[in-house]
Formats: sequence, structure tokens, C-alpha cells
Amino acid sequence: MGSDLSIVNAARVSFAKVHKKFDEKSDTGLINYLAKHNHWSPFGHASMQFHIKAPVFVARQLVKHQIGLTWNEVSRRYVDTEVEFYEPTEWRLAAENKKQGSSEETVKYNISPAHKFAKECYENMLNLGIAPEMARMVLPQSMYTEWYWSGTLYAFARVCNLRCKPDAQKETRNVGWGIDKPARKLFPASWNALRDA
Repeated sequence: MGSDLSIVNAARVSFAKVHKKFDEKSDTGLINYLAKHNHWSPFGHASMQFHIKAPVFVARQLVKHQIGLTWNEVSRRYVDTEVEFYEPTEWRLAAENKKQGSSEETVKYNISPAHKFAKECYENMLNLGIAPEMARMVLPQSMYTEWYWSGTLYAFARVCNLRCKPDAQKETRNVGWGIDKPARKLFPASWNALRDA
């Protein structure tokens, strides 16, 4: 919702002014000024919505971002549809010089047997009549979930400024860059001013 023009008009309303068309020079200059001086409220007048599918462990990292954002996720309390898992073929090793994160070095590991066992337990529990809200607790964090994520342009820029950095977890970075690409296209001047990259 909105555009770069929405943002400059939200800023100019203080002076009872409005532009009908985005002026590349003056409006981009205003957007850069607003971002540089942390005048964030005009960036709250444009918003985006994403439908994201990712593993639970990625969703739990991203849901920490809440200011200016709204999140509605599928619930296994209510659904017992087919379970899907994220299954990397290569696993990054722990980084020696960090308390968290991983190195570029990888090792092969087959997690399929663990997923198969968890899925069988879950399905057996459902077949016994156990409520999905209880049976779900045997499912691992590698299970895919999906959610709608809506929020202001400013809020999503904060997400991307943190989650697109090289030290962010790769799987979470992938979602961050998935947000960055359409935002850059829809709000070129504002996104460029708000993003650290």
C-alpha cells in the first residue's frame, strides 16, 4: 500500500502541502533527509504484506520483530494437514570465533530418518484421536510453517537491516532478501534511504 509519493506527502502535510507526482530530485532529497535524521513516521504510511513459508526455526527468529508488524501463522491446533520438513543436504559447522552462528565449512548429514520418525509419531497420535494441539509437540523445528506478515515500510527496513547482514543465519537471510527485493522495486527511493546495504 502506498508509494514513495505517499511518504513525501505524509511528511509535507505538516506544511499543508501535497505533490500529485513524485519528483525524482526534490522528493528523493526529502526522503533521504527523513531517513538520515530518523524522522520515521512518514515511512509508516506505506506498507507491505508477505505470505511466507519457512521452517519453524526461521519463523521463530523473525517473529521477534514486532513493532510496526502484524503476524498471523497457520496453527497446528486447528489443522492436521501433511507435514513438510526443511532438509538440507549439507550442514554448516559451528564457527570457532563466535558464540552463535556457523562457518562456511560443511558436513553431509541425513536427517530424513528423524523426520520420518517424528512424522510417524504425529500421525499415530492423530490416529489414536489425540488432539492436534497436543500431537504437534512431537514435530521438530525443521517443519515448515507459513504466515502472513504485514507492516510498515519502516518496520520491514529494520528487519532487513538486521536479517540481511552476513552474520545473520543463512536461512533467515534468505527470507530477508525475499522481502528486500520487492520492497526495493515498489519503494525505490525510500527503501534505498532506509536500508543499510
